[in-house]
Amino acid sequence: MTFSKAFGRSVFCVFCFALIHSTSVMAETSIGSGWVHYGGSERGLQYSSLARINKNNVQNLEIAWTYRTGELGEGTRRGYVFESNPILVENKLYVTTGSGIVMALEPATGKEIWRYDPKVQRERPSAETANRGVSSWIDPQRKSTAACHHRIYIGTLDARMISLDGATGQPCADFGENGAIHLDRDVRLMGGESVNYTITSPPVIVGDTLITGSAIGDNPAVEVELGIVRGIDARSGEIRWRWDPIPRNPDSPMHSGWKPDEVARTGAANAWAPLAADSQRNLVFVPTGSASPDFFGGEREGDNKYANSLVALNASTGKVVWAQQLVHHDVWDYDIPAQPTLADLERDGEIIPAVIQGTKMGLIFTFNRETGEPIFDIEERKVPQGGVAGEHLSPTQPFPVAPPPLVSHRAVTEADAFGMLLFDKWACEDQINQYRSDGIYTPPSIEGTIMFPSYAGGINWGGLAFNPETQTVVVNTNSIAAVVALIERKDLRSLIESGKYPESEFALQTGTPYGMRREILMSPLGVPCLQPPWGTLSSINMRDGSINWQVPLGTIEDAAPAIVPNFELGVPNMGGPIVTDGGLIFIAATMDNYLRAFDSSNGKELWKGRLPAGGQATPMTYYLDATGKQYVVIAAGGHPALGTTKGDYLVAFAL
Repeated sequence: MTFSKAFGRSVFCVFCFALIHSTSVMAETSIGSGWVHYGGSERGLQYSSLARINKNNVQNLEIAWTYRTGELGEGTRRGYVFESNPILVENKLYVTTGSGIVMALEPATGKEIWRYDPKVQRERPSAETANRGVSSWIDPQRKSTAACHHRIYIGTLDARMISLDGATGQPCADFGENGAIHLDRDVRLMGGESVNYTITSPPVIVGDTLITGSAIGDNPAVEVELGIVRGIDARSGEIRWRWDPIPRNPDSPMHSGWKPDEVARTGAANAWAPLAADSQRNLVFVPTGSASPDFFGGEREGDNKYANSLVALNASTGKVVWAQQLVHHDVWDYDIPAQPTLADLERDGEIIPAVIQGTKMGLIFTFNRETGEPIFDIEERKVPQGGVAGEHLSPTQPFPVAPPPLVSHRAVTEADAFGMLLFDKWACEDQINQYRSDGIYTPPSIEGTIMFPSYAGGINWGGLAFNPETQTVVVNTNSIAAVVALIERKDLRSLIESGKYPESEFALQTGTPYGMRREILMSPLGVPCLQPPWGTLSSINMRDGSINWQVPLGTIEDAAPAIVPNFELGVPNMGGPIVTDGGLIFIAATMDNYLRAFDSSNGKELWKGRLPAGGQATPMTYYLDATGKQYVVIAAGGHPALGTTKGDYLVAFAL
């Protein structure tokens, strides 16, 4: 479940707040030289080698142009959200709205070249309301003047994969049915009023194989849609292979770890976050989510592999090359939420091909991407037990010895309580005292469990940025707690209808003895109940796994009334960072409406540019010969989960 589901209300109210382009024929000149994929390259580094904007001149950045998409989320119950990470290919900037409208823009001016609307049914609610971008592929078998020589691919909230001509925006007629294939077939579609099977992240492309996961609302029941990952012919749309993270086939080496009836019923474990690829090694890296439902696992005994895992697949066949499970028997909605980061690490005079994976637990796992062997050792440590009747908790969970956790894992006590006023703090103390908290992995309970970090993370879909020159990872995290309570089936309907918990999100978890309610642990004044910072930016030395520095991220400027001082508390955030060879980190993501630049060596804020709406997205950057300028671009659309200013802006900054 994505961070966009994390809050049922605004977090603050009154007082507070790539060595290869997407074909083996056409290569990038070097990793970081352009932004032709989500995350900068197929390897998801969120890195640029550009340095025209640097520590000496970043204070002179100003808005170069602004483009408005025209979409403010109309037609849905929760509103579409603008999380797009634009890409620059063939001298066109491609960006998507939350509903999947694709625009091609002139990168120097932001002027619209073409626009394509997939026309999703806006009146029908869907499990997700975001689209994070498109993928690009240039067909080496077609002349540059031919239609669909350059293709743009968009996955939609109604589970279509659409192929567009990059030059004109017209559907490529030879792909599926008039340019689209329907991916909600053969996935055990459950039906209902809401669309539960969606696509929110762009695919990756290795050779001429397009690979995509899906986003599934995974908490309604045991039997939900199947979290299938597919390999698709990039020209025709033909399905080449399917891989199910739930090992239903008896030939799978993980099948024996499941009970036969449970492996047949259980759904989800889907890969909703962006995938990453190593074209040279013909590998695609898949971060999988939790098996259904999220908060009770009595109907899925065992570790539930390959759920909550980082899995390397052969891009041509979909066969598992290796897999590492990062959460055993998940009952906390600890999906693997972020794009894997494929870095070349310097260790003891050697270069190791690595994959780095951020998690909602605030843990960073690092593996050899060829073999799956941990680069930093992993320990199985005992975790809290005592689940509800019928639960089958894992007695241990995996922890990397380095880097250390980026958020606290200890039990929450009344000493951790925070409030803007004394009565506010006392109310938080009372809440903390009534719920169970034994540290990370405390299981859900009938009386209610404090989940810290919450199901929002830790790290979420904004992911990591890796600078290959300095061998550092930069990542933003959340340190907020949630309350999760299980409800006996006989009491569920009456509790929902009672109105006793107006801020809670309820889930039926059909097929289990329990329903569920959850909400962020908040004070009466709408403040997170634990001590700030609630949002942090961190830098990690990946040579030895040590933390270089951590700084609070964001202020309450746009979340609190003007009479409240603008405390730099570090606030909940959604989006990701990028790093550049100019010695800079660019990130928006926060509850105040700014894009910021930090000194990558020490975390000092060097510049911030005002945005017209919340920047809950990951920025990107590019250079144009025609203007001699480097640009930094961010989607500013706001987000209902954070209560940030709503908008439809794509904003470009330049010197």
